[in-house]
Amino acid sequence: MKAQYGILRFAKYKGPEIGHIEAHNERTKEKYASNPDVDVSRSKYNLHLIKPKRKYRAEAERQIAETGCRTRSDSVRVVEALITASPEFFKGKKRAEIKEYFSYALDFIKANQNENTIISAVVHMDEKTPHMHLCFVPITEDGRLSAKDIVGNKKKLTWWQDEFWKHMVKKYPALERGESASKTGREHIPPRIFKEMAHLTKLRSKLDELIVGINPLNKKARLDEIAGLLNKFLPAAEKIGRNLKKYKTAINELEAKNDELAKKNKELIDKSKESLLKKLQIAQLERDYAAAMDLLGRIPPEILSGVNKKPFSAQKVEERL
Repeated sequence: MKAQYGILRFAKYKGPEIGHIEAHNERTKEKYASNPDVDVSRSKYNLHLIKPKRKYRAEAERQIAETGCRTRSDSVRVVEALITASPEFFKGKKRAEIKEYFSYALDFIKANQNENTIISAVVHMDEKTPHMHLCFVPITEDGRLSAKDIVGNKKKLTWWQDEFWKHMVKKYPALERGESASKTGREHIPPRIFKEMAHLTKLRSKLDELIVGINPLNKKARLDEIAGLLNKFLPAAEKIGRNLKKYKTAINELEAKNDELAKKNKELIDKSKESLLKKLQIAQLERDYAAAMDLLGRIPPEILSGVNKKPFSAQKVEERL
């Protein structure tokens, strides 16, 4: 039987992106093309353990003003805790049992972060593995806005992981404590990156079929269809290009650091192997991305220039790498 892990991860948000996570968490969109795992027919089974009283950003600003926190334009205003467990843990469990798991996890957050700062806590049952998105304003006990003090350094992140496991194992003794990225030094590549690449690859395949099948009789209809798909393909490609640059840089820095430290400590060989694995994953993503960019060179220029009312070329995307 596979090991079962209790999982807690944090993410920090500063401005416009707060609206994006709200749309995802609260399921305000009709479709989720960038996340094919969302089954909207099952969204009615999602659970709110804490319902938002107002928009995430509005609630964050209200709390900040009411507390009298000093802020900067780049201050983190919302911290999101993603809480879940290994897929095996949820097998055979009824909805009430799943709700009980997340309610118990919520008790842990409440014990370590002022409950009044929590904006929303919603359990998603409409994806492959049940999970909870819990968002709060990072206001400290002494009334400061500081995500750094709450979750922003390696020592504190390790503390959160340790205490979360200690709490959860009291009720769920089968759970094991996973190693956090802060402890192992590994750079995590979010699953959504691979999901987004899979979506981009599907769009590329559709575009490829349309281009190959163009003939004098269907040219106008095909070009219209190609233009429609490009409105989805190009923004997705640009987003992945930015992320690939970000993670490639992080992995290269980690690899260089591990190479230097490995000379002093043989135990770090495993970390070097982990860096190599991530580097290979990045390489595969880059190959898939390159294939998508190659496709753009085969699309009629007049179609590319008409998308979103502005020219777009493979070179512009590639320059971001």
